[in-house]
Amino acid sequence: MTHVVEVSPYEQAWPGLFAALSVQVRDALGSVAIRIDHIGSTSAPGLDAKPIIDVQVSVVAFDPPDAYRVPLDRTGLVFRSDNVELTKRYFRVAPGTRRTHSHVRRAGSWGEQLSLLFCDCLRVHPEDRDRFAELKRGLARQFQGDRRAHTMAKDPVIWEAMSWADRWSQAPGWAPEPTDA
Repeated sequence: MTHVVEVSPYEQAWPGLFAALSVQVRDALGSVAIRIDHIGSTSAPGLDAKPIIDVQVSVVAFDPPDAYRVPLDRTGLVFRSDNVELTKRYFRVAPGTRRTHSHVRRAGSWGEQLSLLFCDCLRVHPEDRDRFAELKRGLARQFQGDRRAHTMAKDPVIWEAMSWADRWSQAPGWAPEPTDA
């Protein structure tokens, strides 16, 4: 199946779309969600991105899964059991609605912290944000009709960007800001 890879200019509406979704998630999960954060490229002002809102929900534990899965199902987020990453639980909206990805991760886990660090670095350093945007645009052009190949090709780009973020994090002694929601 061919999917078009679209990288759009930054949209001022993205934070508001996250905010609306985060209210629904917070209402559904209550204290089960330790944190709810806007992650991914749409969370960095000025960064071109695929127009997909990524939400990270931090929980104490993955078990029992019904503690977060049932409430998220009620919000319209659909659990994706085919997710191969064992360090997160992945949810998407039902087909036909605006694309949203929700990543449930353990609070304090490497994956949770990595996502928060990466976004914070891109928010603070416009030169790294712009360099990352150019890399993303190049990959989108190269893999325009093949989303799977685009995703695979993005890995080295992400790791390069993570090395910038890691170097940056050392100087200020980075720690995550309070949760977005």
